Amino acid sequence: MVNVFTSVKGLPFLAGCVFAAASYPAIPTDKTTPVQQRLAINGPNSVAIGWNTYEELDQPCVQYGTSSDALTQQTCSASSVTYATSRTYSNAVTLTGLSPATTYYYKIVSTNSSVEHFFSPRVAGDTTPFSLNAVIDMGVYGADGYTIQMDQTKRDTIPTIDPSLNHTTIYQLAQTVDDYEFIVHPGDFAYADDWYYKAKNLLDGEDAFQAILEQFYSQLSPISGRKAYMASPGNHEAACQEIPYTTGLCPAGQKNFTDFMTRFGDTMSTAFPSTSAVDAAKVNANKAQVLANPPFWYSFEYGMVHFVMIDTETDFDDAPDGQGGSAGLNSGPFGVPDQQLEFLEADLASVDRTVTPWLLVGGHRPWYTTGGSGCDPCQAAFEPLLYKYGVDLAIFGHVHNSQRFQPVYNNTADPNGMDDPAAPMYIVAGGAGNIEGLSAVGSNLTYNSFAYADDFSYAKISFLDASNLQVDFIRSATGEVLDSSVLYKSHTEQFVVQ
Repeated sequence: MVNVFTSVKGLPFLAGCVFAAASYPAIPTDKTTPVQQRLAINGPNSVAIGWNTYEELDQPCVQYGTSSDALTQQTCSASSVTYATSRTYSNAVTLTGLSPATTYYYKIVSTNSSVEHFFSPRVAGDTTPFSLNAVIDMGVYGADGYTIQMDQTKRDTIPTIDPSLNHTTIYQLAQTVDDYEFIVHPGDFAYADDWYYKAKNLLDGEDAFQAILEQFYSQLSPISGRKAYMASPGNHEAACQEIPYTTGLCPAGQKNFTDFMTRFGDTMSTAFPSTSAVDAAKVNANKAQVLANPPFWYSFEYGMVHFVMIDTETDFDDAPDGQGGSAGLNSGPFGVPDQQLEFLEADLASVDRTVTPWLLVGGHRPWYTTGGSGCDPCQAAFEPLLYKYGVDLAIFGHVHNSQRFQPVYNNTADPNGMDDPAAPMYIVAGGAGNIEGLSAVGSNLTYNSFAYADDFSYAKISFLDASNLQVDFIRSATGEVLDSSVLYKSHTEQFVVQ
């Protein structure tokens, strides 16, 4: 990488043989046209709608209702923000007081927008089975992709994907849009910091970085504008490139997670108020709300699940992307000392298993992985808390393949295996596809049960009931199930502390 960067900065003769041309999408004639739409679970009975425009909006507004031809309600905000180097403004409106588990239709107010729809969040404690998808390490793709054939037998309309889109995971997310209720994406979006992989970008890095972001979030919007898309940071959100100790060369808008914060900061949740009858749970949930710092660390509840997002990049001792961290990106901090870990402990301690029996954590860098070293500082910071409070499943990416591990703690497999273990089950779902390609599986670990790097893939997590959770790894190109497992947890304790 250093040699590439040196060539970009130090070889002016390239100007004669490389045409600098960032691949920006066309700017619509009506600059209020919404693009890059995204939804998020923002609170109980609440959905945030985010989108970008090519001009600042005085008052971003969304019309909505339970019938596509009767959008009888409207909510507006004053949130229309941008940053240096961005061509667009990020807008956000939060809809509150929604009826749970209900299809809502919505239209972003513009002279050039259409009516879309979403399924509102289930309330905490709803025992209806459902699935979510874990899609991590997903980048922008180019022209020669799949052609989507519209299948009119589907219960719902399949999101229309650009036929030239070469991204099999987005294709599969569109084809199976009725089979999951939301998506979690803990880190690494677009891979804009890899702009220099393409020769045409070498003399136009600042614009190329922004163009990749615009392309990717436009490609994603048919999915993220239909399903809540819950985000947390990865290393590829940090700066204009990942070359250690060079972030000072990045433009002001392309360092310190600027686009990630601007794009997702007003849509992700903080932490939900506790619906437990136990006062201690309410106190801990209130503490977590105060300490939460979306989009870096936060939590939300949905049906049988309490889900916590963590930041494996900054804001703990020896954090890889933090000040003085091993990646040399010197980002953050985004909170006061120990804020993230204090949030995590308060949030995990608030979980009442009689309300939300399943407790999941999502983050970017794994500490259990085949074919390479895991994140030791992450393990030191987070693993004790995940074990102490009985996290059921931890979802990570960063390594570009799919992996499933037996429940494990402190590098030792739980003797109960998948039958009521005390330790968390860990998966890596980093095979969604990006410019860097897939990571070799490498040498196996004794407690690894599945590893796959032959093609793009992602994970589907299904909550069958209060005691059975199914994890399927899906091959993006075909939809075939590559690996399937069921975790049984008795969940007999109302509050787990071990």
